Parts: sequence; structure tokens; C-alpha cells
Amino acid sequence: MADLDVTTLHASLTDRALNSMTFLNEISHHYPDAISLAAGRPTEEFFDLDDVPRYLSLFADYLRERGLDEPAVRRTILQYGRTKGIVHELVARNLAVDEDIHVDPEAIVVTAGCQEAMLLTLRALRADATDVLLAISPAYVGITGAARVVDLPVLPVPDVDDLLTVVKGARADGLRPRGFYVMPDFANPSGLSMDLPTRHRLLEIAAAEDLLLLEDNPYGLFPAAGVDRLPTLKALDTERRVVYLGSFAKTGLPGARVGYVVADQTVSTGGLFADELSKLKSMVTVNTSPIAQAVIGGKLLDCDFSLTTANQREREIYAGNLQTVADHLAGVFPNGEVTWTVPSGGFFVVITVPFAVDDELLTTSAQEYGVLWTPMAHFYESDAPVNSLRISCSGTTGPQLSAALDRLTALIRDRLS
Repeated sequence: MADLDVTTLHASLTDRALNSMTFLNEISHHYPDAISLAAGRPTEEFFDLDDVPRYLSLFADYLRERGLDEPAVRRTILQYGRTKGIVHELVARNLAVDEDIHVDPEAIVVTAGCQEAMLLTLRALRADATDVLLAISPAYVGITGAARVVDLPVLPVPDVDDLLTVVKGARADGLRPRGFYVMPDFANPSGLSMDLPTRHRLLEIAAAEDLLLLEDNPYGLFPAAGVDRLPTLKALDTERRVVYLGSFAKTGLPGARVGYVVADQTVSTGGLFADELSKLKSMVTVNTSPIAQAVIGGKLLDCDFSLTTANQREREIYAGNLQTVADHLAGVFPNGEVTWTVPSGGFFVVITVPFAVDDELLTTSAQEYGVLWTPMAHFYESDAPVNSLRISCSGTTGPQLSAALDRLTALIRDRLS
């Protein structure tokens, strides 16, 4: 059998971002007995297999109510489907109800998870070697990995206040910033959010600098108790500067692998940016599974398009878990030697310690302490040491969360001593 030299394959295959994504996705399989605070997965407490056929039936009934006969209903759900998707109108209604985002359903492309939405968008924006993506730092490793796959360099932006400096510096170097990737609500990995003045300022910068904003919003429906949600960038967008990346993985069913992109910008041909993304999708996945879309469509119908209402139980769990983590850490580390973020919602807390945090320490944690977490170094572009780790407060609850925190703090105490 012929052997392939990895140096003759695409450079992204040896890039740290892709290796990080694989590592983080698979580590729990290597240590099945360890409690995982690593993956940002939604709670499984309310998963019910019986919901799947019920959602399918609801969507089939919806099609019948729209006048489709039985062969057309079967064809819509079971046959190859429309490239842009078959639930785009339902997604548009959900955006209007939950986010006050009002868009033409034709501006929506339903994708195989939000990761495909990112990949299609970056592929379309990368025209030549001068193009670059700007991304808030630290950034979700999935966006940096997708950028590598399409040969789009990423320039880190430490803070919105630094955006103009990075844009002007890139242009002075002969580069063309194509977009700025941000997660304004409870960001992965930092857990932090942008306040309302910052959101308005960001839109003003985008308009002044002719820059697209790529807004990723998987956690926005999960504010902590007593925290009011802020409008998304897209809800504030009056000039179509925002490409909105959405997912039903956290709010619907992660196993359905259904996401979407709202791309209502016009292109010089007179059509929508969504139409151009649809062309790319036809060459990547052809179409998103109509069966999976039908399940998500049925869930949207079932909750009258309000995933905020449908996720009330989950929201209470995540808010409670965030409080549990904050209380536990405050009880164990009262002197300030160890610090942590206190997010206003979402899934993630970042803990900063006075010693090196890397994959070797994670392996020790898994093998000797029975707990998994994520080294923050995976979310930065540079190789500089980062003495912080990210824990997820979503997939582990109750006594198991308390046990995981006991194990994690034991590891930290041992390292401190």
C-alpha cells in the first residue's frame, strides 16, 4: 500500500488549530472514566428519543397544511432537498421571535451544523492571498481551523478597542481584512460578553471601515439568573454589515447537526450573499439532511418558534451550575492566588493559576485525578504559555459537577503546594 507524505498534503492537516479541534473532541473517549468539564455540550437531562418521531410528524403536518399531498410530503423529507434548506421559513420566524431579527427567509442557508456555515462563509470571502480574517482573541478553535482549511490567515484582535489598529496595520501591510469574527454573548472560550455601547461601537467601526462582522451566537439564549439579554449585533444591524452564524446544537438537538447562516448582503450580480454560499454548499454537502431539518422544524413548531421558552429548564440548570462553580472556587481559593471569570451566562468559566497549563497537565488530570478540562492555550494564535484553563458548566450537573470540581481543585491545590 502506498504511503503518503504528510508534507505533500494540505498544510492545514498539520496546523495546531485542526489538531486542537480533534484533540478536544476526542479526549473524553480516551479517558471514559474521567468526569468531563471540557466539552461545551448541552445537558442531556431532557433528551427523549420519543421526541424525534413526534417532531417529524409535526413537520409533516405543517407541510400538509401548506397544501402538499402525501407524495410531496414524503419527497420533501426523504428525498434530496433544496440546497438552501427546507426549514428556512421556520428559522426566519424563530429569529424574529427570539432575537428580533427580521430577514427574508431566502437570505438563510441551512447548514450541516454551524461549522459548515463558517466554512462556507470563509471560503466565499477568501478571494486571493491578500485576504485575512480578524478574530477576537482568544477565539473558538473551530473558526481558526476553518480559516486554515481555506487558506485564510487569521489576525488576532485582543479587544474591540484594538480593532481599528489591527485593521489599519493589516492594510498598511498590503492585506485586505474581509471580516471580523466575534461572539458577543457568553463567548467560547472566555465566557465574556460585550456590553451594549461596545456593540454599537463595533457596528460603527464596521460601517466606517467597510468591514463585515461574522457574529456567532450559540449561547445567547442562556443568560444567568437575573441577567437581561442584550440585542444581537444582527438585531442592531441596519446596514447589513453582519453575517449571522446560528446553530440548533445547544438549543435544539445537537445530534441533528443543523445550523444556518443569515447572509442578507447583496452582491454585484444583484442577488444575495446567501445565494453565493448556496453554490458552495452544493459542492460540499449538496444539502443538509432533510430528515434532520424536519426534526428541528418540528421542534420549532412545537414551541411556537420560541426556543427561549423551550429551553427554560436548561437555562435554569446552566445558571445554577455557573453559581455552583463560583461558590466552590470561592470557598477553596479565598486568597486570590487562583482567579476565575464570573460570566453573566453561557457555558464557560476560565480559571487562571500561577503555573503552566498544557496538554501534559491535562493528561495528568485525566489519569490521576479523573477530571477533564481544556487548556486555554488551544484558543490563542501564538505559542506563548497560557496559565489558564476553561471549564464547561453545561454537560455535567448535580453531584457529578461537585465531584468534578473537587477533583479539579485537588489538582490545583497539589500544584500550588
